[in-house]
Amino acid sequence: MDTSTPEFTIGIEEEYLLVNRDNLALQNAPPEMWKACEAELEGQVSPEFLKCQIEIGSKVWPGIEEAREDLKRLRGSISKHAAKYNLVPISAGSHPFSDWRDQHHTDKERYNILSSDLALVVQRMLICGMHVHLGISSPDRRIDIMNQLSYFLPHLLALSCSSPFWLGRDTGLDSYRLSVFDTMPRTGVPPNMVSFGEYEKSISDLVEIGIVEDSSKIWWDLRPSARFPTLEARIFDVQPRLEHGLSLAALTQAIARMLWRLSTQNLKWRIYDTFLITENRWRAQRYGINEGLIDFGINKIVPVSNLVEELLELVEQDARHFKSANEIEKIREIVKHGNSADRQREIYKERIFSGDENRQALKAVVEHLIEEFHADL
Repeated sequence: MDTSTPEFTIGIEEEYLLVNRDNLALQNAPPEMWKACEAELEGQVSPEFLKCQIEIGSKVWPGIEEAREDLKRLRGSISKHAAKYNLVPISAGSHPFSDWRDQHHTDKERYNILSSDLALVVQRMLICGMHVHLGISSPDRRIDIMNQLSYFLPHLLALSCSSPFWLGRDTGLDSYRLSVFDTMPRTGVPPNMVSFGEYEKSISDLVEIGIVEDSSKIWWDLRPSARFPTLEARIFDVQPRLEHGLSLAALTQAIARMLWRLSTQNLKWRIYDTFLITENRWRAQRYGINEGLIDFGINKIVPVSNLVEELLELVEQDARHFKSANEIEKIREIVKHGNSADRQREIYKERIFSGDENRQALKAVVEHLIEEFHADL
């Protein structure tokens, strides 16, 4: 394996939903808004599968501080151009009450093919995630870190959950987005791979058979990017608050470096079967940070707060290296005050207790998401 030091540069992609400022329901972006966004953001914005969605991507940065300024600019620009059409962006894993059946997919070759191939499954994709790219030039190193980092995917998901509502009701899950996404093929925790060569062989088999055109249609929670020399973490619900998204991205970067650092001492994180990791993934999806995750080292369910403290201790040196200790410290705030799903439910319950009907309470949740989107700009 390549013994050079990985760069661990960082790039962040976020998906947003556009809502009508008056009724707070989803609304398509007009072509004029797209043109204005594309002109100002120069390749950092693109349409998503549904016309009411928009995706932004940061540039490649060495650390989280530079990424912060880039994402502030991107969020601010989208909000500015949306406002001209009485629209406003929100950044959550799902919209609290709008119906996917009322939405239409973007007329683009890739999305037309997806709609044809995956039918109703892809038409329900009224969900938004955050993707964190970590620059790792060595292909085999990418696979090695992927195998180890998979263990931490449930921890990252639990902290990021922001999709408790679907079609106007509380689903009981903190991340219903994942339930929707998992109906797609080639999703979930990645399999353990021996090498990048094995990964390439698996992809080439599917390409040769004619099932996929390339690896961009492998939608694992963590995957080697199809376009860049990066490892791409895709487990996250997108974050309403920019600062929480930055904290999760910084933590992911620090975990990856910690795992590489172990290898320099001839050590490695234990590789667990995907069956076990998937069980923890379900607990995170269902309960968020509230009911604990399995610590497979001691075979017990442990509070997320305990696991987070252990994790932050493991990456303390790496946080200092990336100068991201302040961002990673804010992970404790999520554990203490709740993830976005907890906050959304609190708003909803307060409004119901005050006498609001269900629809009005859900609209209050959307207003809350609008406020959080703009809080850190």
